[in-house]
Amino acid sequence: MITVEDVRRFARTLPRSSEHLIRDRVKFRVGKIVYVAFSRDETLMGFGFPKEERQALVAAEPGKFLMPGESDLRFNWVVARMDALDAAEMRELVLEAWRMCVPKKVRLEQQLQTGP
Repeated sequence: MITVEDVRRFARTLPRSSEHLIRDRVKFRVGKIVYVAFSRDETLMGFGFPKEERQALVAAEPGKFLMPGESDLRFNWVVARMDALDAAEMRELVLEAWRMCVPKKVRLEQQLQTGP
């Protein structure tokens, strides 16, 4: 099981990432683009994810992932149950969501520093 603090520690290492408290919800952004957000009770983590792939992700692991709320269906977004994620999986999901938001140059620089 992961916590917001686990995500915070990892997200702080990502270039151009910043944390914000918006309407009592912790969110991580690159510029104005939110790439990770938590439910108010911190049991769910929404994150950037390709729209065309999310239905397959949710269908493969419905106990772990769920579709975003109706108002967020237009975005590249999916939701995970925090108690179903481990630290390695969280890092992978957060990193990929971050990569969707940053300029290609920043993404490539980060890959060179840390590896694929």
